[in-house]
Formats: sequence, structure tokens, C-alpha cells
Amino acid sequence: MSEGQRLNRNTLAKQNRKLVIAPYLFILPNLLIFGTFIVFPSLLGLYYSFHVYDGLNPMKFNGLDNYIKIIGDREFWSTIGRTGIYAAIVVPLIYAAALGIALLLAREIRMRGFFRAVFYWPTMISYIIVGLTWKWIFGDSFGILNHLLTMVGVEPVGFLTSSFWANTAVIIATVWSRAGFFMVIFIAGLQAIPTDYYEAARLDGATGMKVFRYITLPLLKPTSLLVVMLTLIDAFKAFPLMFALTGGGPGKDTTYIVQYIYEIGFNRQELGLASAMSVILFILIGGFSALQFRLSKGGAT
Repeated sequence: MSEGQRLNRNTLAKQNRKLVIAPYLFILPNLLIFGTFIVFPSLLGLYYSFHVYDGLNPMKFNGLDNYIKIIGDREFWSTIGRTGIYAAIVVPLIYAAALGIALLLAREIRMRGFFRAVFYWPTMISYIIVGLTWKWIFGDSFGILNHLLTMVGVEPVGFLTSSFWANTAVIIATVWSRAGFFMVIFIAGLQAIPTDYYEAARLDGATGMKVFRYITLPLLKPTSLLVVMLTLIDAFKAFPLMFALTGGGPGKDTTYIVQYIYEIGFNRQELGLASAMSVILFILIGGFSALQFRLSKGGAT
């Protein structure tokens, strides 16, 4: 082998090494962030879940005692059930609102970009601000809604002191703050549907409702599954909005699972028990994610 061939071979080898290493260098920052803020806290929480720990005194290993204690904790399972009911109401409402808005704004209408921005805007506001804003609207003594009711001679309503109205206020605020995000996902799904299907349907004389039922909905199945699962996961992780809006009240009527875990960990200083509850919640959310992945694979076309 000549000297020139040897040099060319070494140069090509170096270039190949750079090409192999380069992709890993690009993803390294994301891996570091993911490991620091997701993986490490998750492993630490799992470790805490097998200990008695109040954040001040040394940890004491107690095996599965925290998990056994959770099995007999009626309040924990009651809160899980309350969160499940909240999710069962919020998920279809957000789905319907997001899909309805997406169907309207996927068309060629005037000021379409403006209306998309208006509906998406609430998703950019922090949950705490959303909760405080709706508290300003629904407040019993200073709320705008009660002020308007008194102006027309109607008795003020205890929106945040009544179980029914407090839950209704939380649901309204949640739908308002999240529908815009899922609207964008639905618009992307609608734009991915080939126009040939709609043209063929029009030639066959299909009406708007039949087109929606037999073309749009079936072809949106993967998108719909994604929206439902993300909304369901959001519902089980909900905390800041209702904490700012109702504080979990009246009583415990709007206290959902993440707030209950927060109270156990920081108010009662049982960090080990709270960590065990978080692990159970993580398993539930992981189950939802696995189900979504399996269904989306089955629904892919």
C-alpha cells in the first residue's frame, strides 16, 4: 500500500469516527437534562419509598411498610376515585372542545391565524395564574360572576363553597386552559388526511356528517388516542390549577391525588409515604402510556 493510499485511509477513518460521534454529541445535553431532572429524582423517590423519612432526621429503612400502609389508606383510594371521576368528565370535554375548534379552524376562513392564536393562548399561561384568574371570576365575596348576579337581583351563589359548583369551576377552568393545546394536535392530524378522500366522498354525494363519521374520525384515530391518553395523564397529574382555585375544598371535594401526595409529604412530613404514593401514581400513568402506545400501533394506517 502506497503512502498516499495510507493517508487517504486514515483520513476516511477519522471522518467516519466523527460521523459516528457527532449524533451522540447533539443529544448529550438532552440526555444530561433528562437524567438530572427526570431519572435521578425518580430513582431517589423510589429509594425514599422504602424508608421512613421526614426531611430532617436520618432515614430508616422500613421495607414495604409504606406500600402496606397505602393499601389500608381509605383517603388515598378515595382521592384516586375522585381523580378518576374528574378525569372521566374532563377528558371527553377537552376532546370534544379541541376537536370542534380544530374542525372550524382547519378550514379556509378569514382571520384563521388570529383565532388559532386566541384559542391557543390560554395554554401558555401557568396553571397558578389560570386558577387565580378563575377564582377572581367565581369568588364568593369578590367574584365577577356573583357581582353580575347581584346587579340583576339574583342571590350570590357559593361557587367555591359548594361541592358541585367547586368541581364545576375546576372543570371549566381545566377545559379552558387545555383545549387549545390539543386543538393544535387535531389540526395537525386533520391536515395529514389526504384530500383525495374528501374529493371522492363529494363525488359519491356524501354529506358533511357522513364524511366526518366515515372519513375524518377513522383517519383521526391515532391522533384521537394520543389526545385521550395525554389528557388522561394530565388529569391524574393535575394540582396547581385547583390548588390556586379552590385549595382542594370545600372540605376535600376538589383534592385530587397529586395534592394529597403533596399534603402527606410536606404538611405531614411523611416523605417516605408520599414517595411510595408517587411510585403508585407513576405506575398508573405508565400504564396509561403503555396502553396508548399499544392502541396507537394497532390503529396506525
